[in-house]
Amino acid sequence: MSWTQQEIRELKENRYVLVDEEPCKILSIQTSKPGKHGEAKARLDVIGVFDGQKRSIVHPVTHKVRVPAIDKRKGQVLAVRGDQVQLMDLESYETFELPVGEEWKGKLSSGQEIMYIAAMGKRKLASP
Repeated sequence: MSWTQQEIRELKENRYVLVDEEPCKILSIQTSKPGKHGEAKARLDVIGVFDGQKRSIVHPVTHKVRVPAIDKRKGQVLAVRGDQVQLMDLESYETFELPVGEEWKGKLSSGQEIMYIAAMGKRKLASP
């Protein structure tokens, strides 16, 4: 299992939450006061870690949400081919390819060590 459960009131900005089975970074959290017959609600504005899509969710602050286990790992660049980079994980020595985002274009070279993010079976280069 690559996630845990937390109540919305325990979450903080710049942490992660699962929305629509997609790991998302929390951009902002706004909470409302409890109503006459209800409990306080929280609105989370999030952005997908892997798809870059913005989403919003609204739930009571006691609602439990899933928090993904985000792994920040170090890899060594083996080769850069167009818009793909071949990396080797520096712990497991596993090799794999990842797409090169716009922010990395022209900044990667063989032998360089960089950080990448792994969560829910997906991988992505971390921002430079």
